Amino acid sequence: MMFGMTNSWLRIFGCAVCLWLAGALTGFAGDLVLLGTTDNPKALYAPGEKMLFRIQLEQDGKPVIGRRLNWERTGDDGLSDRGSAQSENEPLLITTTLGKPGFVRVLVSAVDDAGEVIKNTSGKKVVFDGGAGVQPEKLRGVAEPADFDDYWGRQKTRLAKVALTTLELTPMAESDAKVETFDIKIASAGGMPVSGYFSKTKGAEPKSAGARLNFQGYGVTSATRADAQANDPGKPMLVLTINAHGIENGRAAEFYENLKQTTLKGYAFDSRKNANAETAYFNGMVLRVLRALEFLKAQPEWDGKTLIVSGGSQGGFQALIAAGLDHQVSYCFAGKPWCCDLGGVTLGRLKGWRPDYTDALGYFDPINHAKRIRCETSITAGLGDYVCPPSGVAVLYNNIPAGVPKTIEYRQGATHADAPPRMVKHVVSSK
Repeated sequence: MMFGMTNSWLRIFGCAVCLWLAGALTGFAGDLVLLGTTDNPKALYAPGEKMLFRIQLEQDGKPVIGRRLNWERTGDDGLSDRGSAQSENEPLLITTTLGKPGFVRVLVSAVDDAGEVIKNTSGKKVVFDGGAGVQPEKLRGVAEPADFDDYWGRQKTRLAKVALTTLELTPMAESDAKVETFDIKIASAGGMPVSGYFSKTKGAEPKSAGARLNFQGYGVTSATRADAQANDPGKPMLVLTINAHGIENGRAAEFYENLKQTTLKGYAFDSRKNANAETAYFNGMVLRVLRALEFLKAQPEWDGKTLIVSGGSQGGFQALIAAGLDHQVSYCFAGKPWCCDLGGVTLGRLKGWRPDYTDALGYFDPINHAKRIRCETSITAGLGDYVCPPSGVAVLYNNIPAGVPKTIEYRQGATHADAPPRMVKHVVSSK
């Protein structure tokens, strides 16, 4: 294992690095920014191969000299290292290796004299949070529950006992003359209805429209309207965006804050409930996902072919489960999907921000649903995202069957919420 910094590489890489970084601050004039890349633009290496990270602190496209840079290396191998240096005209170089399939994380922070991370003019911390991988195609998760398919068969039977009934359909003020939108609630199993905003192209003929189901990230909020997606010049569309909980939409902020601090506080993180798949919070959430799909497919305008599911983070989690459980889904997009490879912590991988692993959560883990996906699927992963670690997203991609069109985009320096300017991307695809 080799960690550390060296300036000897600058003679080889200096010009290329300076050219890359010089244009990286477009739109960020005046802000301090930490930019980083690896000697291999793909950020993928062989076991034991040296990884070289180049980190530059800049302002207005020019190097900033004399700032303290603290760095830390962690990884799926359980090893860690850290150090500190002054920013210079040349990039800070950090070298490391990883001896087995997985990912390393390199976090670099610009700090003040008190050791506090500096914030730029937009209030964001001046950090580089990125990483690199070793043979991610070889990553695998723990075994799925033996009765996985039987369990979901039972849940679908349970849902079928609740009639597909629209409980509320309230017209909303128009934001697009070609689209009508409704606040909708649909009966479901699990105690709460499907709740969201339903938009459709006005005047769509029977069996003429595609359908799209949107999901949202972790939180306690109203659904958001997606009226514009129903104004597709190429095809009429039915668009349903649901909130995760079946709660009311369009209420004052205080309404959601109260739920966040009371009945929905820390939802999905209760280890006692997560010990049983029937009591896990995700159970009701997934039943609402299935019922929302049933609603769209029951609309007379649906063409019977186009059924898109889409979301990021928790929304990506829901979209992947939708695609795995309903083979009429025609396309799935999952941006930095949540809760992938929950059991990876038992194999030594970095955990990320998600519920503690239980065997029962295997029924909801997207890596297991991925094995059953039959539609084209697009995924993104941030190499600095340790809400949804890249190792888990890689396992997800690996588990989608051969022959299914699939794409994963690894994003250097991207965290769960942010992306750096001039972000380097590496795409792996079966298409």
